[in-house]
Amino acid sequence: MEPSVLHNPSQAGWIEVICGSMFSGKTEELIRRMKRARIARQRVEIFKPALDTRYAAAAVVSHDESSIPSTPVSSPSQILLLAGEADVVGIDEGQFFDDSLVDVVTRLAQEGRRVIVAGLDQDYLGRPFEPMPRLMAIAEYVTKLHAICVVCGAPANHSQRLVSSGDRLLLGATESYEPRCRRCFQPERRGDSHQEPVRSTQTPEGSAL
Repeated sequence: MEPSVLHNPSQAGWIEVICGSMFSGKTEELIRRMKRARIARQRVEIFKPALDTRYAAAAVVSHDESSIPSTPVSSPSQILLLAGEADVVGIDEGQFFDDSLVDVVTRLAQEGRRVIVAGLDQDYLGRPFEPMPRLMAIAEYVTKLHAICVVCGAPANHSQRLVSSGDRLLLGATESYEPRCRRCFQPERRGDSHQEPVRSTQTPEGSAL
């Protein structure tokens, strides 16, 4: 759920988290909220990790090519220095920052700002992707988005890695990842695009069919 774009500086700020798998529309939703804040004549600042140069060095760009100018930063502490008088602070790809992002976001909210963070909540192995889970725990609003599984068409909650790499942080788009549902997600298999999932031959009680 998205709160009202109206912002009263005399009131306490809040934190919004937009999470989900790759290709679920997280960045697109962040851009939409930031643009709505601008229409409401609020002062906005958007930040992204400096290492994310997939589409543009100084813009947040979604996979469907929606974009908004942003400031690349190498650490969360820079966000505090560069936020200025912004009423609304947007942060994309939160999973690429270290745990200090939690303290930075908390401080911004305590200053009376609306803070919106978008990012992956799980890594390529399906594990919680810090610091996003901690941000979800302290946020007033959490929006979890889903993509569509490329194998079966069910709601996708996982990011299937398609390249052979054990690095947890690996930038990529459709050449490196595809969305999968819980049943079709195979974190142990990488390297073949559109791999057919291995179907279980066990009943729920564990006996062979």
